[in-house]
Amino acid sequence: MFVVCAQRPGSGSWSTGVVAVAVKLPGKRELARLKLSPEVAWYLLDRGYELPNCPPQHKTPEPREVEGAFFDPARVDRVVDAFARLRHTQGKWSGRPITLRSWQIAYLIGPTYGWVRPTEDGRTARIIQTQYLDIPRKNAKTTIGGGQCIYLTCADGEAGAQVYALATRKDQARLCFDPVRLLAAHAPDLKGHVKPMKDKILHPRSGSYFSVMSSAGEAMHGTSPHAAFVDEVHLHKSRDLIEAVETGTGAREQPLIMYATTADAGSPFTPYAEIREYCEKLARGALVDPTFYGVVFAAGRGDDPFAPETWLKANPGLAAGDSPTMESMEKAAAKARQNPLELASFLRLRLGIRTKQESKFISLSEWDRNAGMVDRAALRRAECYGGLDLAATSDLSAFCLVFPNGPPASGIEGYQALWRLWTPQANLWKLNERTAGAADVWVREGWLTVTPGEVMDYDHIRQAINQDREVFNVQEIAYDPWNSTQLVSDLLSDEAPLVEFRQGYRSMSPPLKELARLLRQGTPETPLLRHGGNPAMRWQIDNLAVVSDPAENVKPDKKHSADKIDGVVSLIMALDRARNRKPLRRSAYDDDDDYDDEADVA
Repeated sequence: MFVVCAQRPGSGSWSTGVVAVAVKLPGKRELARLKLSPEVAWYLLDRGYELPNCPPQHKTPEPREVEGAFFDPARVDRVVDAFARLRHTQGKWSGRPITLRSWQIAYLIGPTYGWVRPTEDGRTARIIQTQYLDIPRKNAKTTIGGGQCIYLTCADGEAGAQVYALATRKDQARLCFDPVRLLAAHAPDLKGHVKPMKDKILHPRSGSYFSVMSSAGEAMHGTSPHAAFVDEVHLHKSRDLIEAVETGTGAREQPLIMYATTADAGSPFTPYAEIREYCEKLARGALVDPTFYGVVFAAGRGDDPFAPETWLKANPGLAAGDSPTMESMEKAAAKARQNPLELASFLRLRLGIRTKQESKFISLSEWDRNAGMVDRAALRRAECYGGLDLAATSDLSAFCLVFPNGPPASGIEGYQALWRLWTPQANLWKLNERTAGAADVWVREGWLTVTPGEVMDYDHIRQAINQDREVFNVQEIAYDPWNSTQLVSDLLSDEAPLVEFRQGYRSMSPPLKELARLLRQGTPETPLLRHGGNPAMRWQIDNLAVVSDPAENVKPDKKHSADKIDGVVSLIMALDRARNRKPLRRSAYDDDDDYDDEADVA
């Protein structure tokens, strides 16, 4: 006997009943290993499925504790049946019915559609309103999303349902929509029930439709989505489109927003990072939200990336014998063995591990373990060296002060760093958008200063630098004459100790390599570059990309960095002066070979 909550067939009421079943469930320990609830495990066994042996790395709790919640197997049956009425449209499976695998039902369809609660008028509604699937490539995530979209349009019992396929680009959104439109046109069971059009699939009987949409979130305003499928969340740079569809579902009783994505490159302050981290917090119990359900399929960082058992662990489609194929995994792994860049791509796209596409010169873990506190008051009148990086008039400028931990002859290694970062008021919204709202927090907490107007207020920067000169013993301030402005002339008239620092390979490579060395060797107990955990600088460190010459000299690459790195550049300049601690000789930086006009203009 197994206790299961189910809706009575043919009635509008709900109840808890004892249902006799001819299956024996695994024990609690085995269910926990498989990350299956008893209700979903019962459903699978009762419907003739084997229990999948490919649990996700992360899985949020099913909403079993919601007041009045019960699992309705009939609702899951309807979705499974709807998929079976559809046909594959591509590859060797073209024309065959879409048969959901046990892992797809166990970890996505069953929990999402099975758990319901009573409504005030005696009906039932889904509890889960957000579904998140994070999975490596070629595991049929778009097929699963498209099938759900056609079900939610035609068979969910919602009058006037508006369902959308959303992506950053219309061609990306069409990867979900076009196969559904094609199968809607050819599936025998859908003929006469739906009307496929170029950008819309109509269901005349219910007045519902499934449509494709992309780009700016303004396009969604004025709509009332019943459901939406947001593809490849890691490609979204802002939350505009996501927020528009999320806030538009308020008039619906049981809306469903579906997110499907591969892992991102590990960048913070993005829509992907926000949703992924929220999912992980729910999975480990740090937060509670019964309306959000998500699974993340990925290998562990300690797993051997070239072992077939690791591939099976991260790819439930491979474990089921579908897609990806073992042959494709072997080919991808062979490339990854030969090339670090291919390895990063393999880890992210094939194993679901969040990692940078490019080889990172400085990792966030190295940066984080040097986040010792910096006592600004204790550094009063302390010897220090500055770096000033002036960006475009409407962007971000940075001033860094580096304090040696001891005099050159002391043998004490290590430095402390303080920053001033500025952006014009008119640029804040753009910066806020690119950092998923973090820029506003940096302003409130004092990490970032907003200057009035549409362009950089250099008088404000001049005043701030001179204030620091009064507080600290500033020996030198390095600046790049290529991008110098009236501010440099003004500071020189203030007798600021400015020294030219051309941002070429010869000048940038030694301090950049030294910065990397300090961060790698530093520990939480003995940080070698204390930076106080500055979150705005953490974002810029994560953005950093470098370029090298044939002699293996390196310098920051503003053109190919993920976003702004002005604070990092100012740190490198200041660190160079702190390391040398002697007047800068112009002849060392006047060599034309040291400066590449095209490469260094950002």
